[in-house]
Formats: sequence, C-alpha cells, structure tokens
Amino acid sequence: MKVGFIGLGTMGGNAAKNIIRAGFETYVFDLRPEAATDHIAMGAKWVDSPRDMIGQVDCVVSMVFGPPHLDAVLNGPEGLLKGDCQGKLWIDMTTSSPRFMRELVKPFVAAGGRPVDAPVTGSVDAAIRGDMPMFVGGEDADVEAARPVIEAMGELRKVGKYGNGYVAKLVNNQLWKVHAAAIGEAMVCAKKAGLEPDVWWEVMKGGAADSFVMQHDVPSIFAGHYDPSFPIKLCLKDLGLIKELLEETGTRSEMLDACYARFREAGDRYGAEAGEMTVCKVVEDDAGVELRVSGDWVAPWEVIHQAAE
Repeated sequence: MKVGFIGLGTMGGNAAKNIIRAGFETYVFDLRPEAATDHIAMGAKWVDSPRDMIGQVDCVVSMVFGPPHLDAVLNGPEGLLKGDCQGKLWIDMTTSSPRFMRELVKPFVAAGGRPVDAPVTGSVDAAIRGDMPMFVGGEDADVEAARPVIEAMGELRKVGKYGNGYVAKLVNNQLWKVHAAAIGEAMVCAKKAGLEPDVWWEVMKGGAADSFVMQHDVPSIFAGHYDPSFPIKLCLKDLGLIKELLEETGTRSEMLDACYARFREAGDRYGAEAGEMTVCKVVEDDAGVELRVSGDWVAPWEVIHQAAE
C-alpha cells in the first residue's frame, strides 16, 4: 500500500515518520515544505498538492488544524476531489466537528472514496513512540483496509460509524480540559494549606483523582514550561468544537463553560502559543504561589522513538 500524509505539524509529523518506519512507500505534503525535511531524508517523496497525492497513493492520511483546513484539503483548487478518488482510503486524524465532517465527505464517497475518521488522543510523546490511541469510525471494510496504516501510528479503537471518531475525540478532550483546569485549583489550594506539590502528586496518583492529566501533564507544571507542544490556541479551537457539539445535542455545559473561560483567560494572559497547562498558571499567579518541583522531568517532545535510540 502506498500512503500519503497531509499535515506535518507536531503530532502529524511524528505520526508520518512511523508510517515511513513501518515500510510503507510514503508521500508527504504540508503548506510548509520545510516541515518535510526529515521525512524526505527518511525516504518519503514530496508532492505538491493533495490532488497530486491522491493520484499516486492508495491511502491518504491527514492531520491538520481544523474544519476549514479539511475543507481545503478536500475541496480546494488542488484538493483531493480534483483527483481520482475511486477506491482510495482517506484516514483523517484531525480534531473536527462530526456534523461538519459527515457532510464534507459526501462528495468524496460519491466519487468512490472510502473515508475513515481516526482522531487521536495522548500527547506528542505518544505520536513519537507510535502508540497513540485512535478513535476510529467508518464502514467495517474500510476500517479493516486502513488498519495496517492506523496500527503503524497507534492503537485502533473502533467506535462505530463514520463521524463517531470525532464525537469520541471531542468528549475525550472535554474531560481532559476540565480536569486540566481543575488540577491548578487543587494544586494551589493544597500548597497553600501546607501540602507540597511533589507530595500531593504522589498521593493523588492511583486514587479517585487520578487521570492522564494527573500522570502525564502535572510534570510540565513542575518543570515550568506548561507543555508548549500543545498550545493554548489548539485548546481553544477544541473547546469551541466541544461547545458546538454540546449545543447541537442540547446538553448542559456549565462545567465546560467555566473551563472554556479559564482557557481563554490563560490565552489572554500568556498568549496563544503558551502551553496548555498555563491554564493552571493563572491560578498560581493569582495566588502568588509557584508549583515548581526539582526533578528530571522529560518533556514530551524530547521522547525518542526506539528506532532512533
């Protein structure tokens, strides 16, 4: 199978490397040609557009910023629909709107294409290692055809029909962001009450308060970088999509609304490129408390794939 990859950002760039490592003949495209330097050095071939890509591959994988960018990938002047889509797989890993995407792919399906949605969870270290959990929706035959490519990048978690992957990703991020915002309040409160952050962290893990955020993201607060590999601007984009889904389904959203407001405040204070966990720095700064802890905290983007060790 020949595979094309569109979108070589922090997550997508690392995922594409794992497709190359798995032995697939790989073609790459990004709006920034320099983003493909490492991939070409690993043996990938550059193409000039999604249209050129779909003419040369059996499967296109995309991971871009959001819905407008996916619209451009499919419907742009050099989009996928300008090429031959018959029988071609399109695995999209972008965090997007399920309603929007179910409409967007209709002409792709009409042209003979086979769409699979596979948004990911985890962080950049999972993308580097190639063990990202992936929420995969689509026709069973299409998912099975896409399985070798998906499993080169991570763990396939089937969620049913096309679009359900986007649903799973949004509610996943809903819980993630709410917990990220709440952790800052809990940590600062604990420290002001006499419980040091390192002790607090050790005793919280494995109990009722545990989560991916607790295990994975708290060290970025201790280190003081707040994980810029996932910036506030992406958090705000995701939170907007989550809010949209809650409104579409008529679901109460008071907790999400409070979380969204806290992330907007973090963006206003520290900038759109600041790390996601600066949502906790807001509480630190207002309390006049620092949550730094000395230690060998390996940043997520510093993880090395075993093949590169």
